[in-house]
Amino acid sequence: MSNSTRNSKKRQAVFEAILASEAHPSAEMLYAALKPVWPDLSLGTVYRNLSYFLQSGQIVCVGTVDGHERYDARTEPHSHFICSTCGRIENVELPDLAPGVVYPRVEKMLGGCRVQTHRLTFSGVCAACVRREKRITCCPY
Repeated sequence: MSNSTRNSKKRQAVFEAILASEAHPSAEMLYAALKPVWPDLSLGTVYRNLSYFLQSGQIVCVGTVDGHERYDARTEPHSHFICSTCGRIENVELPDLAPGVVYPRVEKMLGGCRVQTHRLTFSGVCAACVRREKRITCCPY
């Protein structure tokens, strides 16, 4: 098997792992998930493939959590919530910010510009961490 064939299969595996994940994975998360299946996979290979997918527009970078970029295969404009406690990232659906709704308003507001994309990220503490905090502070027994 040629090296390029192995690389394309690994590239496909990385992409499929991003598609299958709702966690908005980091390179390290993808590497940990794929390493058991691809023992010869390197973290460098994961990073190179992420760079390729970013440049080709197949994925987007959601943001950085604890120093690690996190990725999403859902490339249309949508919002995210990032938990500052556990690093969880969730999609946030805001119909009022759909491109067909908000872009014309922004374009008009700014005097005829052309909006091509947007990002909106909320940060705070997710519901699971809030519940955990309540158990720790309210119920020590």
